[in-house]
Amino acid sequence: MRLVSLVCSNTEIVHALGLTSHLVGVDKHSDYPEDALAGLPRLGPELDIDVAGVARLEPDLVLASLSVPGHEKVVEELERAGLPVLVLDPISLADVFRDIRTVSAALRVPERGDAVVGEMREALESVRKSVEEEHARDDGGRVGRRARPQVLVEWWPKPVIAPGKLSWVHDLLELAGARGPLDTEEVRSRPMTDDEVAAHAPDAIVISWCGVKPDKYRPDVVLRNPRWHDVPAVRRRQVHCVPEAFLGRPGPRLVQGAMALRRVVESVESSTA
Repeated sequence: MRLVSLVCSNTEIVHALGLTSHLVGVDKHSDYPEDALAGLPRLGPELDIDVAGVARLEPDLVLASLSVPGHEKVVEELERAGLPVLVLDPISLADVFRDIRTVSAALRVPERGDAVVGEMREALESVRKSVEEEHARDDGGRVGRRARPQVLVEWWPKPVIAPGKLSWVHDLLELAGARGPLDTEEVRSRPMTDDEVAAHAPDAIVISWCGVKPDKYRPDVVLRNPRWHDVPAVRRRQVHCVPEAFLGRPGPRLVQGAMALRRVVESVESSTA
C-alpha cells in the first residue's frame, strides 16, 4: 500500500504500526523516525501542501488530520482532486486511541493497532498509579489531599496560547496529577493575556512551542515577563521545556509527554513541600 502522511502525528502512528516502509511522501515537518523518513518526498508544511505533488505519488491512501488548525482547507483540495483521504480529528486521549485503531484498520493491520493502544494504556496507567502512590504517602493519615498543582502548557508565547478542556493535554495533565488554567473551558485552546495568566497564578509553566525546535525554547522569555514576577512558577523558577513532539502530536509519543508532565508535577511538589 502506498501511503502519504501530511501531519507529524499520522506519520508517527504509521511508524508505530510498523508500516513506515509504505510511506511514499510526507509533510515538511514530519521528523520521526528521522532515518526511516530520509529521502522521502516532502510535500510542504501542513497548511500549504502540494496537492498536485501528492497526486503524482499515486497514493492508495492519504492521511490528514484536523488537529492542525487550518488543515481542513488542505483536505478540501485533496478531496476535489479525487484523492483517497482518511481524516482524523482527535480531541481527547480516548480519541487518539480510537484514531490509532482507525488507521490500523484502514491499513489492514488491526491487531497492530490494538497492540499499540495497549502499550500506551499500560504506560499511562503507570503514570496514574505513581500519582496515587504519591498521594497515599503524602496523606499520611491526614484528612484530604494536597491540591493538584496548576500547570500552564504554552503552545505559543506571544500571545500565550494554552490548551483547554477539549484537548488530550487536559487528559495528560489529569493523569500526571495536575490541572490546567483553562481546564473547565470547553475549548481546544485559546489565547491568554499576560494579566490573565498572572491571575491564574500557575505553579509551573511548560514551554512546548509549536513549530519551534526544543533547542530554541527560551525559558528567559517567561522568567523576564514583568507582569509575571509574582506568579508562583516564576518565583520558584518552575519553567520547564517539553518538546512539542511529546505534547502536541496526538499519537504514540504522548506517553513521553505524560511522563514529562509527571516529572514537572513532582518538581513542583518537591519545591513546595
